[in-house]
Amino acid sequence: MSELSGLYALWYREFKVFIRERSRIVSSLVQPLMWLVIFGTGLGSVVEISGANYQAYIFPGILVMTVLFGSLFFGLYIIMDKRVDFLKEVLVAPLSRTTIFFGKVLGGATDGAIEICILLVLGQLFFGIHFTLYSLFVSLVVIALLMVAIISLGLTFGSLMSSPEGFGLMSSFVIFPLFFLSGALFPVKNLPSWLYAFVAVNPVSYAVDALRTVILRTPSGFGGLGIDFIVIVAFALAMVGIGTQALKRMKI
Repeated sequence: MSELSGLYALWYREFKVFIRERSRIVSSLVQPLMWLVIFGTGLGSVVEISGANYQAYIFPGILVMTVLFGSLFFGLYIIMDKRVDFLKEVLVAPLSRTTIFFGKVLGGATDGAIEICILLVLGQLFFGIHFTLYSLFVSLVVIALLMVAIISLGLTFGSLMSSPEGFGLMSSFVIFPLFFLSGALFPVKNLPSWLYAFVAVNPVSYAVDALRTVILRTPSGFGGLGIDFIVIVAFALAMVGIGTQALKRMKI
């Protein structure tokens, strides 16, 4: 088996598992839609930011939230694969662990891309979001980079953990600060300096800022789209490097 054939097989397996569990698609969309419909409408009735409807304002942040929650918990499947001994079968195949890692990443990214595309369509139809070819392209690139980074982080946790309970605890400890300190629900420019410092060191903040800049055409909160991309790319590369090493050192 060539590395490319192995990569395709791993991606295809993850994709088939996803499409066979249609409830995953539905359940993954319920949470972001509840945030948009209930939280966005409720708070939007009293809040208006930069002349934009609050529901539309948090839409980029909800896209990022969907990536965070869906992609990070993809690492849980590593633990499940350990328990059913599927991972042992994969590891004895003539494939490098780097190939196995990227097969998992591509599988998770494909699953997440389907969910994000559905949300983008719903945003255009029901939430007052108007995409241009430029904003759609840049948004997809930002989301893809963030998705690779967060899936890699989830796979790192899955490689190190041996129980779903431990994975859930560690993931919750990481995912909520990443989301709530990203500026997904509020503008960052008028924050107190101590809080702005936490937001500024959070790489997810730059994904929210980039999406908000291109989708809503609002001024960047971190110095421009170029800085956003530098941070996001660096974050993705760092997570891929860490995740690859974690999978190489993983013990079954």
